[in-house]
Amino acid sequence: METFLPYLRAFLCGGALCLIGQILIDKTNLTPARILVSYVVAGVILGGVGIYPYLVEWGGAGATVPLTGFGYLLAKGVAKAVAEQGPLGVLTGGITAAAGGITAAILFGLLGALLFKSRSKS
Repeated sequence: METFLPYLRAFLCGGALCLIGQILIDKTNLTPARILVSYVVAGVILGGVGIYPYLVEWGGAGATVPLTGFGYLLAKGVAKAVAEQGPLGVLTGGITAAAGGITAAILFGLLGALLFKSRSKS
């Protein structure tokens, strides 16, 4: 049972974040793009004030995989770069921390474009 608990917490954490997003889609006039940007900004803010690390500790991948986790990664990278490089780290830290994920997204997007032929839905 002990080995199952991290999976349950990740499911609950990620599910709660998705539930909040679905409620925002259903109950507000926000576009999906604005909700996605809001999630990234929320991750940056919660990471910057030190709340998000507790959520990552509890929820694991359920907290790091969604867009809020990307925002948290940016904030964490900036904090590390500022500690190492000073004020210049504000400009470089976020991109440096997220470089692996950004590169993977670009490469997998390119691979998908090369392997599959796009067509219209109709």
